[in-house]
Amino acid sequence: MSRCSYWTGAAIALALTCTCAQAEVKDPLPDSLSLGGVTLYGTVDVGYAYQSKGVPLNSQFPGGLEYQAFTTTRNFAGSQSTVAESGLEQSKIGLRVSQPIVNDITLVARLETGFNPLSGQLTDACASIAGNSGVKQGSQTANADSSRCGQAFNSVLYGGVSNPTYGTLTVGRHNSLQLDALSVYDPQTLSYAFSFLGYSGFDGGAGSTQAARWDNAVKYAFTSPLIRVSAMYSNGGADTGILGKAYAGDIGVTYQQLSVDAVYENAKGAVNLRSSFDNMANPLPSPGLAAYISDNTSWNIMGKYTFEFPDATSKDKDKLTIYAGYSHMEKSNYDYTGGTAQGNYQLNVGININDSAVYNLEWFGAKYSLPSGWNFTAAYYHANQNSWTIGLGATGTQGIGCAAAGLLCAGTFQEVSGVVDYVFNKHYDAYAGVNWSEVQDGLANGFPGTTVGTAGSENQTTFMVGFRVKF
Repeated sequence: MSRCSYWTGAAIALALTCTCAQAEVKDPLPDSLSLGGVTLYGTVDVGYAYQSKGVPLNSQFPGGLEYQAFTTTRNFAGSQSTVAESGLEQSKIGLRVSQPIVNDITLVARLETGFNPLSGQLTDACASIAGNSGVKQGSQTANADSSRCGQAFNSVLYGGVSNPTYGTLTVGRHNSLQLDALSVYDPQTLSYAFSFLGYSGFDGGAGSTQAARWDNAVKYAFTSPLIRVSAMYSNGGADTGILGKAYAGDIGVTYQQLSVDAVYENAKGAVNLRSSFDNMANPLPSPGLAAYISDNTSWNIMGKYTFEFPDATSKDKDKLTIYAGYSHMEKSNYDYTGGTAQGNYQLNVGININDSAVYNLEWFGAKYSLPSGWNFTAAYYHANQNSWTIGLGATGTQGIGCAAAGLLCAGTFQEVSGVVDYVFNKHYDAYAGVNWSEVQDGLANGFPGTTVGTAGSENQTTFMVGFRVKF
């Protein structure tokens, strides 16, 4: 039995032991599978997807499919018609612990892992890239970078103490503060199939998806009815998505129906796995996954406002929530001397950043919710990158201009998506949605037919229907 399987099985066994008293209730999914302050929860999200262009399903890749044109493979293998998974939400299982001890002090903990329900495997983006190493374009399956790389608990795993007056202090593996904020202010709630913010993980890691989850981290959070403040620090690690140190802060305000958050993040030595076709000449195990390492800095502001309207057929109200956000991210050279990716995957850092890469990302959208269970969501995402240069070697020396750098030239991305979701009850819902996305110029470089480093575009349309079971 593998280490990942052992610990995942142990977590599930613990949860079932703690919830055995609930096992004989008539409702197959009671409101809370919990006992003694320990709660088991989870989601299974499956369905069907059609893509105008794409690559086949990968049993390890988070979400299974490359749902948008912002891809790692930089190629499409024609239209795709397939069963699909985790379109609206990452399928997962986890435990929450909240156990009062003394004087309003509560012990808290959380552990969670994401899995692919169609294959039963833990999500492992790094393995999806490794498995396509040496495979020519047009023959690859879905693959891209992520902070979910086959760890036993590839989402979060932390513990600590909480007090209503003084706040909460936890230690372990956490979502970045930016990723947590995006889950609140993304109109599509970090959906893989319908949200750039969810599919790429790029913004959640201040420009590097491996930095969207921080190992070896300490987090403090304080919340009152009006304001909330949180701070997080990580000393990084040689086998994590952040090789150096990282720190972040978030301050938010809620006033009546308005909520706003501002987030700052700085991560030194963030791992960026490069496109899988970069490995074609030298597939694994040698020389390892192609990568560059960067120092990342981001400033972010995001908010939402909820309007409430009386409903003639219900005491509840219709709700219209408007969302908007902006992120500014900068990536500069990091002097790489050694280390591996999340999941301890070997790296081959043959090139690195020579000067700053700058990204600006904007999004807005709306969600209309009815007491009857119907929810209608629409969103727009836009990103652009500047023309930056790379350098030969891990120290980023001997800079190369935009044309020689290939896909690192200036480019843009845009996406429009819409989803209809019907909630039967708190445990079951069904959805249908469509997503259109396009990359242009530098962000499209690598697709067959684009001009290297300067011009070209590629687009994709994805339609998906599915359902979720939550407990």
